[in-house]
Amino acid sequence: MDRLVTIKSSRYGMDIRLDPDVPFNVLSESLRKKFRDSARFFKGAQMAVSFSGRSLSRTEEEEILRIISETTDIEIVCIIDRDEKDELMYKSAVEKTLANTQKREGQFYRGTLGKRQVLESDTSIVILGDVESGAKVISKGNIVIVGALYGSVHAGASGERNAFIVALSMQPKQLRIGDIEAKRQIIYQESLLIQGPKIAVVDGKHIYLDPLVD
Repeated sequence: MDRLVTIKSSRYGMDIRLDPDVPFNVLSESLRKKFRDSARFFKGAQMAVSFSGRSLSRTEEEEILRIISETTDIEIVCIIDRDEKDELMYKSAVEKTLANTQKREGQFYRGTLGKRQVLESDTSIVILGDVESGAKVISKGNIVIVGALYGSVHAGASGERNAFIVALSMQPKQLRIGDIEAKRQIIYQESLLIQGPKIAVVDGKHIYLDPLVD
């Protein structure tokens, strides 16, 4: 039974490896036992989680998250896609996000923001989904989008120029940090030149894009 589920932790989260051949209900029983037995090691932990070994449906993922919630004090902040070509992108975004939320309270929003939706936060915010054209995000802290950015975002909305904006894909309609607004055409051109996830920061009186992963 113990070999059916393997849990490996790292500095950015944990990977739950599941046997691909046994029924899911058998795996869930094994998972519940493992987390119950090791709950004291994870007390108060804030983690991202990834799954490997087998494909899971959304319902099965939610069942695993429910088991973790019932048996431990772990706070799961997001689920990382285990696609190897995207793993480094997600990993880096999560690491930067968790490092920031350790300094001050942060907020997580799971889901895509559609047209006319507005999301405001007094703290840094992590969006686990896309920000579509016509959607708007306003945060007094940093904004991390584990997805694509096509809408409008304003980080450091209280005037904080040291805030940053991260997205796996960045083609915003409008981008502001503090009191500085980026020129849309320049951001679009810089975005085309940078492969992978990007971070927007203020340098002087301008906003520039840099690769998130060196």
